[in-house]
Amino acid sequence: VQLQASGGGLVQAGGSLRLSCAASGPTFSVYIMAWFRQAPGKEREFVAGIARNGYSTNYADSVKGRFTIIRDNAKNTVYLQMNSLKPEDTAVYYCAADHTYSIWRSAPTAQNEYDFWGQGTLVTVSS
Repeated sequence: VQLQASGGGLVQAGGSLRLSCAASGPTFSVYIMAWFRQAPGKEREFVAGIARNGYSTNYADSVKGRFTIIRDNAKNTVYLQMNSLKPEDTAVYYCAADHTYSIWRSAPTAQNEYDFWGQGTLVTVSS
């Protein structure tokens, strides 16, 4: 599957952005989907993930209550709604896909669990 992330940009602290990740191919529903981010000079880190069933989600502690991950299997797209943005959210955001047979399995937080990656979209939050 090929992943295309979009929606990044420049926003003031406290603002909102919605990232989208469109997947090619007819088998989107067999993948766990997740968002990772990499800030300048830092390691790439898990942000949010969503199971195949669309109900089980998990988040990094730093974004809980502010970010929401949603998937639309009919549109082959996963979204990351980001509210109350902070300067420390500045990073390149990547979507990733992990093939799994279980519709209930939660998104893993380790990068090496993921089979496919998008190209990244830059989010810059000004103070």
